[in-house]
Amino acid sequence: MELRTLRAFVEVVRQGGFSQAAKVVFATQPTISKAVKQLEEELGVPVLDRIGHKSMLTAAGEIVYRRALAMLAERDDLIAELADLRGLKTGTLRLGLPPLGASTLFAPLFAIYRARYPGIEIRLTEQGSKRLEEIVLAGEVELAASLLPTADDFDFQPVRCEPLMAVMSTQHPLAGQRTTGIAALAASPFILFEQGFALNKVLLEACERNGFSPTVAARSGQIDFIVELVAARLGVAFLPQTIAALRRTSAVSLVQLDEPHTQWHMALVWRRGGYLSRAARAWVDLTREVYGAAPDGTGAEPRLPHPPAG
Repeated sequence: MELRTLRAFVEVVRQGGFSQAAKVVFATQPTISKAVKQLEEELGVPVLDRIGHKSMLTAAGEIVYRRALAMLAERDDLIAELADLRGLKTGTLRLGLPPLGASTLFAPLFAIYRARYPGIEIRLTEQGSKRLEEIVLAGEVELAASLLPTADDFDFQPVRCEPLMAVMSTQHPLAGQRTTGIAALAASPFILFEQGFALNKVLLEACERNGFSPTVAARSGQIDFIVELVAARLGVAFLPQTIAALRRTSAVSLVQLDEPHTQWHMALVWRRGGYLSRAARAWVDLTREVYGAAPDGTGAEPRLPHPPAG
């Protein structure tokens, strides 16, 4: 059983089809189809149930998929551990960051890390937190930023915790208030992030607890565009306090969301029990150095150390 065959199968499941998987692994669709067929012949069981253009996991396929993720992650751990024999003079840091909050929280760390470890290549993957957690478990990245609480599959280093702000037009009836509960916004259309952003889950669960399902006016992965939609009175959006403050304009009002279990609690996460390369451990240590003043990461202002001279 070849690992590249398993990788092809895993991507078919993740991407929802053979053509999409082929793009991810830079192969042709017939090559991906052949790899999955080879896997089924070797195992003696079908792993995918092909229905039209869609492919669903069979019962055997679910077992194979789970095991394949673990095997591919172990392979990446092996490569990282061998690379550590060279120390931190060379190597690769595979890091995943979400669009929401990355520039504010992690951009300052890059300059420090680069100054300390100039030989380390940083391979950055940008996705929503939900997707990042999936690729951490698959071993494609070692570390990623995600929202707490996380599943038991992860260890984590808290980074920052702050309230969400309801971003609304200055013409909204609640504009100018200091705080609001989410139930008071039930009649307002919501502007949410695209699928894969963990913040959506936080907001929708809060709505469910309050007995309503919001009308979603639009979705986007671009913060500035979301704020423009709010200014155009298309609906209400939600951003972490620090990020919302940076996008304040004369056309929008910021009202703190006073709602249980809706804090934006960003953390650095990695696979529990997985091997962390020296490059990854150095990033965790730097994150703890900068954001570790408060034990739970709540509101701690970053303490940026000076990069070494020269």
